Amino acid sequence: MSLLDQTSNRPWPLPKRPWIMKQVWRDLLFAHWPVAVEALRPLVPAVLALDAFNGDAWVSIAPFHMEIQPRGLRRLSELSNIPELNCRTYVTVDGKPGVYFFSLDIASRLLVWGARTFYHLPYFQAKMSCESSGESISYASRRGNATWRATYEPISEVQLAALGTIEHFLTERYCLHAVHGRRVYRGEIHHAPWPLQQVHAEIQENTIAQTAGISLQGQPSVLSFAREIEVLIWWPQIVDR
Repeated sequence: MSLLDQTSNRPWPLPKRPWIMKQVWRDLLFAHWPVAVEALRPLVPAVLALDAFNGDAWVSIAPFHMEIQPRGLRRLSELSNIPELNCRTYVTVDGKPGVYFFSLDIASRLLVWGARTFYHLPYFQAKMSCESSGESISYASRRGNATWRATYEPISEVQLAALGTIEHFLTERYCLHAVHGRRVYRGEIHHAPWPLQQVHAEIQENTIAQTAGISLQGQPSVLSFAREIEVLIWWPQIVDR
């Protein structure tokens, strides 16, 4: 079945315009922390409504590596294994739940330029590595004082997150929101339901959120892992306000 035919998981219809890029995200760790809404509110543009679960806002850090294939172009080896690490929270705009990024670290100067220019996203170039040994993943990223170092491996079979659970709230998101000047941009994405696994993770170093002014307390409250997911991406559009 084509990915475009798998839409029962979506909260709204697919965009009518053509997608522009396919990405494959691999060996992705979701590490989630609850944060008081009042602590996070000053760090997110006021035009974006924070999306809370059981009264808490959430901040997530997600390291992975990916393959990028622009529509109509052949597969390029230099775009086949790119580390990326995201720090994000959850927002809604006009009733559409999505994500808002505090930072996106990536090991490519060109992709930093492209994402900042066309998507208005806070991408940064970082020194990164992602190595696997059997089921275990060792991931490291450094950008000035923003550092991450962790080892993790899945410890269960794949499970789909049930509607209404915290795992579903944190992962089943089908757009990103960015603010540039006075404009809000929405970038639509599409994928099948996340193939989540329970995961054992040892986080040795983590100052990613701290550099954005966010204090994360202790170990993550929710952890999950996904071995691979294919994602379709559309050009961002200005949200009429």
